[in-house]
Amino acid sequence: MSTAGIISSIAKSFSLSEKQVSAVAGLLEEGATIPFIARYRQERTGGLDEEQLRSIRDELEYAKLLDERKKTVLESIRQQGKLDEELEKEIQACTSLKQLEDLYLPYKPKRRTRASAAREKGLEPLAILIWEEETETGNPDEIAKDFVGGSDDTEADQNSAGSVEEALQGARDICAEWINEEVEVRNSIRSRIQKHGIMSAKATGEKDDREVFREYYDFSLKIKFLKPHQILAVNRGEREGILSADIEIPEDKVIDDIENFIITNRNSVFTEQLGSAVRDSYRRLLFPALEREARKELTEKAEEHAIQTFAENLKNLLLQAPLSSQMVMGIDPAYRTGCKVAVIDPTGRYLEGTTIFPTPPLKKIRESKETLNRLIDRHGITLIAIGNGTGSRETELVIAELIGERKEKKPDEELHYLIVNEAGASVYSASPLAKQEFPDLDAAMRGNISIARRVQDPLAELVKIDPKSIGVGLYQHDVNQPNLSRKLDDVVESCVNLVGVNVNTASSSLLTYVSGLSSSMAEKIVTYRNENGPFKERNELKKVPGVGALRFQQAAGFLRIPDSPQPFDNTAIHPESYDAAESVCKMVGISPGQIRETAHLLPLKFRDLDLDKTAESAEIGRPTLELIIENLQKPGRDPRESLPKPLLKQEVLSMSDLREDQQLEGTVRNVVDFGAFVDIGVKEDGLLHISKMSESKRIKNPHDVVSVGDIITVRIISIDPERGRISLGLVDVSDQASL
Repeated sequence: MSTAGIISSIAKSFSLSEKQVSAVAGLLEEGATIPFIARYRQERTGGLDEEQLRSIRDELEYAKLLDERKKTVLESIRQQGKLDEELEKEIQACTSLKQLEDLYLPYKPKRRTRASAAREKGLEPLAILIWEEETETGNPDEIAKDFVGGSDDTEADQNSAGSVEEALQGARDICAEWINEEVEVRNSIRSRIQKHGIMSAKATGEKDDREVFREYYDFSLKIKFLKPHQILAVNRGEREGILSADIEIPEDKVIDDIENFIITNRNSVFTEQLGSAVRDSYRRLLFPALEREARKELTEKAEEHAIQTFAENLKNLLLQAPLSSQMVMGIDPAYRTGCKVAVIDPTGRYLEGTTIFPTPPLKKIRESKETLNRLIDRHGITLIAIGNGTGSRETELVIAELIGERKEKKPDEELHYLIVNEAGASVYSASPLAKQEFPDLDAAMRGNISIARRVQDPLAELVKIDPKSIGVGLYQHDVNQPNLSRKLDDVVESCVNLVGVNVNTASSSLLTYVSGLSSSMAEKIVTYRNENGPFKERNELKKVPGVGALRFQQAAGFLRIPDSPQPFDNTAIHPESYDAAESVCKMVGISPGQIRETAHLLPLKFRDLDLDKTAESAEIGRPTLELIIENLQKPGRDPRESLPKPLLKQEVLSMSDLREDQQLEGTVRNVVDFGAFVDIGVKEDGLLHISKMSESKRIKNPHDVVSVGDIITVRIISIDPERGRISLGLVDVSDQASL
């Protein structure tokens, strides 16, 4: 397909104009990044957002892959001397790899098969007689004798059939292969699998200690009704040898349909032979291959869904509101080795650390409290962040008790605690970056610092960890890992560039995700900063080795320099629009140097502005003008500031404190297909099942109702202390408003 044809096809697929898709293709070809295009090239793309841009990018890459495969297929068939004009047109017209591979199947070099062995014995002419169905007189056995090698006086040639039955069997094998290569037959079976196929799973008898797969021991459901998590669960059960699974369709009906398509002359003496070839082809070749294909497609769709769920959870986790003004004490709970304690100032700088032993087996609670009190008083601690790992519950009890004791003596003291998901902290603690940041600290303390910093700025800290280790997904280790990595990298890139990065304080890990930068480029920026001091303005970035015109263009708008003499350097206004921004300031009578002080007056000044005329006067597009106006009114704004803050606590609950119908607040920790897991302050997260997310309507997607990090009000439906399970229901918004 030509470039124009690809552009047209993608535009039609996404209900966009060809001009929009062509603009995106051109910008990507020029080296522009998705965040840059989404924010600074809206005039060219017609305002496409990042999700649309990434979809177009993926389709363009698929089209390129398909085009390369077409070239390979055409060359292979051409070398065989079998490429004619009609076949070439069919191949060029293919719009999917599946369609292309079906056309290529008859010409694809094959490993040794029963059909190829039969051809070596000279049985293809007999197969042609059977296939063409033109022989209406005679006996198949008599006709097949001509293809049997040897006689009573000589031994049969090893490259010929040794008997009539062997000759007929070989010919049927060739016919079975031809039937397998019939595109219409394959498509018909595919359609039947999709419409009527049933996925069945059964227990193999292998031990399933935790009964993880119990609901699939005798499982049967139509393919079209399967949920992604069911597919992935069955797949995992198979891999672990606990389940066996297959797809079932009505075999007799399918074989009848194939026979009606293949057998066109019932008067042929070879009708029975061809019918036998149909049945053999279906059972040995067609169905096994198409069942594998269907399972593969089901898995790919389930994985795509799981990856999307993980990505959405990760985005919400990364964009949680930071608590940047807090003096934080991080505690990484443990039993035998004790709890690591680290004090972090509001900028994330490590001040002091120690180890306490409030948990079993030592349970030095009094000594631990004395140590904690000294640190709280010395540093003015306002928030204690407790990791949710081993020993978290016991540590939380001690901290809640300590806060209560201090509250009696200092009623006005602002001291709270919260539980932090510590997933990935150990990965960071052993990383080269952590060793570089804290070369003199042990791994446990480095991990604890990560836990504390996550409270102050989740995004800046979590980008240091492989996204797959953050623990907000479902079956993330079972899905296609390159696809998962790419999707999660897209999410991190999107979040980092949405928020913007202070180039003078950002780690190399954070800078790596800035539009236009790479890990090596981020290291160079940090090295330059360490050697020359903080960047004074954005233009100074051009002095960093490797930062050329394109890289500067792609990155500059996402980097912030709060103390720059150029006030626009602390906004999302791109340097290429500084002149236009100054013109806008003059139009409304403000000085660029005073935008922070006059920001509260700007809504009134911009209220009656004719945006189209102003954009024309400033020689920019309207989207650029709107971006300038937004940033003039909120210079240095962090978009996360408007989000709900994490739920801070001063007391602790236990399972025994809970009762049915009790209402309380909780934090959403993970969102999956069947609901959400909510931290309500006890050891175990409660399950808010999708069926309990609304009493008035059916919820199809939990993400439509809750997100990771949300603070929600829930009602206790049931409590199972023995199994540590809590069932929750979401309190309706109208009910919450009356609380």
